[in-house]
Amino acid sequence: MARHAGMPGSTSVARRERLEARISVEQKDLLLRAAELQGRSLSDFVVSSAQEAAVRTIEAMQSIRLDAEESRAFAETLLNPPEPSPRLMAAARRYLERQAG
Repeated sequence: MARHAGMPGSTSVARRERLEARISVEQKDLLLRAAELQGRSLSDFVVSSAQEAAVRTIEAMQSIRLDAEESRAFAETLLNPPEPSPRLMAAARRYLERQAG
């Protein structure tokens, strides 16, 4: 798949911002070893890893996760929805009247 400017993982995007972090000697050694194993610079490895982690975090937070009981309750409600309450019916009538008027 071709990489495009502005896409995650793109190497053609102009890098204008700077990020600094204080880390322990052990953390730096670990990151350097991992970068070397992938044949990348430390900066490239850290930035790419942080970007991948950010994307995963955002995707995880944007999805809804239900356990088995919650999934069954959700499916049951979709398949057999409850009757609308009088308040909901009144709100729907007001909405339709405003749309028509």
